[in-house]
This record gives sequence, C-alpha cells and structure tokens, in this order.
Amino acid sequence: MASFGATLAATHAWALDDGEDTARLLSFGGMCLNCELSGRKLPEAKFMGANFAGATMVGSDLHGASFFGSNFSGADLAKADLHGAILFGSDFTSTDFTDANLSGVRAHGANFSGANLTRANFDGANLLGSELVRAIARDAQFAGAILFGANLSQGHFERANFKGANLIGADLAASGFAGADFTAANFAHTNIVGADLSQAKGLNQAQIDLACGGPSTRLPAGLVARVCKPGVGSVLILHSSTPIHPGAPRYILDLAMP
Repeated sequence: MASFGATLAATHAWALDDGEDTARLLSFGGMCLNCELSGRKLPEAKFMGANFAGATMVGSDLHGASFFGSNFSGADLAKADLHGAILFGSDFTSTDFTDANLSGVRAHGANFSGANLTRANFDGANLLGSELVRAIARDAQFAGAILFGANLSQGHFERANFKGANLIGADLAASGFAGADFTAANFAHTNIVGADLSQAKGLNQAQIDLACGGPSTRLPAGLVARVCKPGVGSVLILHSSTPIHPGAPRYILDLAMP
C-alpha cells in the first residue's frame, strides 16, 4: 500500500480521495493488495507491472486504461467499465467481471483462467492467445470478438453470444455452450473435442467441417464433426518468455498446412 500511495503522490492525484474524479493518465506500479477502490474514476490510467491482487474495484471507471504485465488475480471488477482498455499479458485469474464492460479491449495473452465473466461484454474485443480455461461466462457477449488461438476449454459459456466471432485455432474442448449463438462464427482449426454444442444456435455443417472434433463432441441434430488426423492443418500459438516490451507477450504463429 505504501508504494501505491507513493506513486499516487508523484502524480498529485489520490484514487482513495472521495472528492473530485481522479485525474487521467495516472501511472500505477508496486503493490496495492486487497485495496478498496470501488466506484473510482481512473479512465486511461496505466498499470505497469502492478500487483492489485484481490483489489475491490466494483463499478470503477477504467475505460481506455492500460494494463501491462499486471496482476489482478482474485480482484473484484464486477460492473466495472474497461471498454477500450489494453490488457496485454496481465493476470486476471479468478477475477470477477460480472456485468463488466470490456467491449473493444485488446487483451493479447491475458489470463482469465477461472474468471467469472457472467454477462460480461467482450463485443469486438481482441483476445488473441488469451486464456479463458474454466471461465464462467454464461450470457457473456463475444460478438465480433477475435479469439484466435484462445483457450476456452473446460468452461461454461451457456447462452453466450459468439456471432461473427473469430475462433480460428481456439480450444473449446470440454466446455458447455447450451444456448450459445455461433451465427457466422469462424471455426477454422477450432478444437471442439469434448465440447457440448448440442444446444448451440447458428451452427451449420460448413462451420463444423473446418473444426476438429471427435466422438465426444456433441453437436445439434444433423451435424457431424470431422476428426483431424496428424498432418492436417493446425494453428499453434506459442508464448515466448521474452516479451517485446514489458507486459507484452511475443507470439510465434506456426500454421501447419496439409
């Protein structure tokens, strides 16, 4: 908490002040574990390698903010406004984003594993290479989102909206999608082994023909999944340990064609 206060003092603005809105373009570093920052206005703030694990930021205004290599694991960001934010390489493991607005965020390599994304809005978001394994994302919005190489395995995406989403190379294995809408979604090289799509909407055979399924894949009546064999096209996204700049992951794309 001391380093958080020092950072704020240097900018002559106090996020813990109940008075006027906090000034824009604040830069935060250091630790603010379990901080209470609900309802604060921090638009366009910059979090550089900051540790805000367990922080409570319910309803906070963080639109256009930048999160580079920061730790917000276990934080409460329910109803927060993060539209247009940059979340490169940051950790949101088990974070609560219930009813949060993340439309248009750029979250390359961000970790949302085990996060509560119930009714969260990711419309138009770029989630390339992000981790959403075991995420709870019922009724979430991913319309037009880029989920290229994202890991959506073992999660709950019931009634989620994936209209026009880019799911190239994404991993949907063992996740539930009852009532989810995949109208015009791109399933090229998508892993749907063990996925329950039996009650999903907007799917057609042309989409499924591009994906990789198996006997455990559950699809709507009349649709059949193909089994990908070794040598068939695949998309791999590897995360390098050497970032291009602090907080930004490096990606190596390997497209193996048949």
